[in-house]
Amino acid sequence: MAQPTQWQFTVRLPRDFQSKALRQLMMADWYLPKHLVFSLKRGERVLVNGQYLPVNFDVHPGDQITLTFLASDFEHPYPNVIPDSAATVKVLYEDTNLLVVNKTQGSKTHPNQPGEVGTTLNHVAAYLAAKNQQPYVINRLDQETSGALLIAKNPAVVPVLVRLIKEKLIQRTYLAWIHGQLNQPQGVIAMPIGRNLADKRKRQVDGDHPQMAITHYKVVEHLPNATLVAVQLQTGRTHQIRVHFANLGHPIVGDPLYANDPRQQRLLLHSWRLRVPLPFSFNHITLTAGLPETFNQFESRHFK
Repeated sequence: MAQPTQWQFTVRLPRDFQSKALRQLMMADWYLPKHLVFSLKRGERVLVNGQYLPVNFDVHPGDQITLTFLASDFEHPYPNVIPDSAATVKVLYEDTNLLVVNKTQGSKTHPNQPGEVGTTLNHVAAYLAAKNQQPYVINRLDQETSGALLIAKNPAVVPVLVRLIKEKLIQRTYLAWIHGQLNQPQGVIAMPIGRNLADKRKRQVDGDHPQMAITHYKVVEHLPNATLVAVQLQTGRTHQIRVHFANLGHPIVGDPLYANDPRQQRLLLHSWRLRVPLPFSFNHITLTAGLPETFNQFESRHFK
């Protein structure tokens, strides 16, 4: 498969656009990092209405902006992911720049070793191979966590999406069944999370090299011995939702690391809703990922 050597984006500014410097549009509205703006400027690869325009000049409603990125603009322009079967790929959204899939429970997000296959990213690589495109991982979900997973389809949108996540402009809502009853209808958990020195697989509150972690939750439903919560993360620490609720004495049902449940009970944590501002655009999408069968089975057992 021949690798693409450049990626071009053409956008017409909307009628309600407020005139501003081209540099401000690229950095403040489209979240391009400074080094990419410099590369576009130096190579005269940013055009306004078909002509190069210095980035300190203003652009106006109705102007057509064309950006052309080269492989040399990026440290890693091509991901090294081996295509695997595309049979399990469930697409929630796709355009020319990004893909959102409903990750299956039990599938790792991405390979950790050279030559590794069988992960979600390997499956997506097979799905995209027919389109001469490749997947770029943006965020990850734990292996046993299902749901909406965001994947880029070219290197130009990777730094944009990463920055949108960092600045909390991509909103992710999770659903989780936790053990016990939460009396407060909503709340905020603010506890630092670090490594668990006794078990390298685990994290813990106030563990080794802790970093502040903030989790927002809202109660959705009660069962006699369990509570369904909708969760949004203000920070993105490893195992954050799992550690925070376990520390409160309400571990997620089926958590193999933090709950004392039978092995056959799967983790009931799902990336449910995703709101994403679209790169090089002024629009956004909101997507909902259907719940896995494990959620339905859990509820049906309690309502028999």
